Amino acid sequence: MMPSALIPWLDPQNLIEGFGAFALLGICFIVFAETGLLVGFLLPGDTLLIITGLLTFQGVIGIPIIWVCLAISLAAFLGGEVGYLIGHKAGPRIFERKETGLFSIENVKRTNGFFERFGGFAVIIARFVPIVRTFAPVAAGVGHMNYKKYSLYNAIGAIIWGSGLTFVGYLLGYIPPLSAFVTKYIDVILLCAVAIAVVPTVYHY
Repeated sequence: MMPSALIPWLDPQNLIEGFGAFALLGICFIVFAETGLLVGFLLPGDTLLIITGLLTFQGVIGIPIIWVCLAISLAAFLGGEVGYLIGHKAGPRIFERKETGLFSIENVKRTNGFFERFGGFAVIIARFVPIVRTFAPVAAGVGHMNYKKYSLYNAIGAIIWGSGLTFVGYLLGYIPPLSAFVTKYIDVILLCAVAIAVVPTVYHY
């Protein structure tokens, strides 16, 4: 039995065990929901992928790792596509009604300028930042980023993030001491990683 996370709501093990025989399907739904249903900031995406890879190595998820990686990447891609369409179709009517605040026309213009400047790189990097990956597809849609260009980089980001983190978790299975440490402190490790990435940006802003 793997130890529970120190922060219960970030514990991906409980989610995976709760899905039982439908573990991979449940994991894919969560990955999809992160960017497709605008609830990703409530879900332990990164931790879930790493633990999924580790549990695949241990045989808990009885599916070859290649298929697990491909399924998760597909779910991530589809979520990003749905998020973009939500922003493109419904976003302007929702976000452009206010002159100030988070959902304002000014921020729509800033979003458009951001994606015009950083384009594909922004879409790919957003995958690795909790909360940001939830709203980035919507922001790209609201900002009317070129759809073909967005879809290409969305696919690249989905593969790198979805397959990459899952396979990293799988490889951890070959190093038992490190595997045990990461399993026990996965939530704290990733929270620290997010803080290291976000705090300097917030401070600079």
